[in-house]
Amino acid sequence: MTQKKSKNTSIYFITITALMTALVYVFTAFINIRLPIAANGGLIHLGNVPLFIGAILFGRRVGAIAGGVGMALFDLLSGWTVWTPFTLVTVGLMGYVVGLIAERKPKFGWYIVAIAAAAVIKIIGYYIAEAVIYQNLIVPFGSIPGNLVQVGCAAVIVLAVVVPLRKAVNRIIPAYAI
Repeated sequence: MTQKKSKNTSIYFITITALMTALVYVFTAFINIRLPIAANGGLIHLGNVPLFIGAILFGRRVGAIAGGVGMALFDLLSGWTVWTPFTLVTVGLMGYVVGLIAERKPKFGWYIVAIAAAAVIKIIGYYIAEAVIYQNLIVPFGSIPGNLVQVGCAAVIVLAVVVPLRKAVNRIIPAYAI
C-alpha cells in the first residue's frame, strides 16, 4: 500500500507540475501588456497567478519548478533570451518561498505574507538582473513599479480564489491535503 501511495504521489506531482508550468507559460505569454517604459520596455503579465496558486496549493517544489521553468520558457521563446537564467532563478525562488510558507502556515494571512515575500524577491532579483544586463545601477529602479503592479494584480486574483481552490484540491487529491 505504501509503495502504491508513493507511486500515485509521484504521478500527481509530475502531472500537476507539468500542468502548472504550462499555465505559467500561457498566462505569461498570452495575458500580458507590453509597457513602452523602462530600458527594455517591460511587461505586465498574469503568469504570477498560476505560479502563486500552484505554490500555495501544491507546495514549494511545484512552485519553484512551475514558476521558474514556465517563465524562463517564455523568455526563451519570446526573444528575451538574455533574461532566461535570471528568470529561472528569481521566479523559481519566488515559487519556492511562497510554497514553503504555505506548507508551513496554510492560513489565508500567511498567503498574504508569502506573496509579499515573493514581491521582495522579484524586485531584488530583477534589480540584480537589470544591473548586470544594462551595466547600470540606476536603470533597474524604473522596473520596480511594474513589478509591484504585476505581483499586486496577481495577489488580488489569487487571494480571491485560493481558499475555495484549496478545499477542492483537498477533496479531489488527498495526497496534497495540507
